[in-house]
Amino acid sequence: MIQKDKWAWAWVPILYFTQGLPYVMVVTVSVIMYKKLGISNADIGLYTSWLYLPWVIKPLWSPLLDLKSTKRNWFLLMQLIVSLSFLAIGFALPTNIFFVTTLACFWMAAFASATNDIASDGYYMIGLTQEKQSFFVGVRSTFYKLANVTGQGLLVILAGFLENYYGDNTKAWSITMICAAVLMFTLTIANYFTTPKFESSSAITLEKPNSFLEVFSSFFKKPGIGIALAFILFFRLGESQLVKMASPFLLDPPEAGGLGYTTAEVGTIYGTIGVIMLTVGGILGGILISRHGLKRWFFLMVLSLNIPNAFYAFLAITNSSNLAAVVTTVILEQFGYGFAIAGFMVYLIYIAEGVSKTSHYAIATGFMALGMMLPGLVSGYMQEWLGYDGFFIWVVLAALPSLILLKYIKYPPEYGKKGADKSTS
Repeated sequence: MIQKDKWAWAWVPILYFTQGLPYVMVVTVSVIMYKKLGISNADIGLYTSWLYLPWVIKPLWSPLLDLKSTKRNWFLLMQLIVSLSFLAIGFALPTNIFFVTTLACFWMAAFASATNDIASDGYYMIGLTQEKQSFFVGVRSTFYKLANVTGQGLLVILAGFLENYYGDNTKAWSITMICAAVLMFTLTIANYFTTPKFESSSAITLEKPNSFLEVFSSFFKKPGIGIALAFILFFRLGESQLVKMASPFLLDPPEAGGLGYTTAEVGTIYGTIGVIMLTVGGILGGILISRHGLKRWFFLMVLSLNIPNAFYAFLAITNSSNLAAVVTTVILEQFGYGFAIAGFMVYLIYIAEGVSKTSHYAIATGFMALGMMLPGLVSGYMQEWLGYDGFFIWVVLAALPSLILLKYIKYPPEYGKKGADKSTS
């Protein structure tokens, strides 16, 4: 009989590192790779934004993971599929049809990664008591962010080194993606040996989902759900576009309106100091919410997500490639994102409260992903139409809807505060 909380320090870090790596590879590293392989900003923005779709629609199949097999079997299978997808990308890059082929492989990795997220989060809730779930939330978040360091930082730096070494971007990225596949497969093996088989233990009581229809209908019957969903969709309106064009902006030559940085430099800036500030912002946001509740800090958090966009506009307007200015901008952007997302995730947890919490959380995060995908689809076209300076000005203005909607969403002022009564409003 396997008790809850068993070997948590062994499996929680590895499981959430494995959850974070495919996401950053699909969503962020793909943008840098395609930029270095000569794909236009319009095509990058359009096609890589569609890769968000599996995270948007994952609630459609989330109950299936409760009905068939175990969550442990699901995430191990999905992690293996991600490994094979990255391997296929590495071998497909030298071909003449690399763009279509690698996009198909990224699609496969995206669906597997979204399913892995559902299974991993469900396993986390089964395998830990409520007290340990709260204790380990910081650990899982930290290792998820470390996966960002590995993907957006170390692997991009490796690609930049190989670009210079071989003088061939295609060969460099082919080797890099094969390395990513090997790393992902190694993590899958590690998860196989470290994750206990909780679901086969009589000590664990498993909750079976209600019918599909009841799960979905009860979510949309929540009080104030309309304005809540509008806020979720618009919360990242500016950031969802900036994240697609920030790397191309740094990589493009000055004559194209960019700053002319190398692949390795971008990887170093975003993947080291950028992710450190992301982590600091997230931890600080969680601490402040636990001390004072969400209400006191939410407005400042929304501002922190959007104010750094003005610094990108300044860089584009002045065409300044000064390293200190660029690093400062990235520091503010990443810290602001980490600080803001801490509050946003607490709000999503509040939205999911009640019966079918797991499925409702999946639905809420699906709408969050939709709010990332739709603006991202047009981000490349907007940039090519407005230029980098006009584009970043537009991104600054895109903060207004979330700031306005923030006044109208309802939640308990002290929600998230340690020891607070979550039922009060």
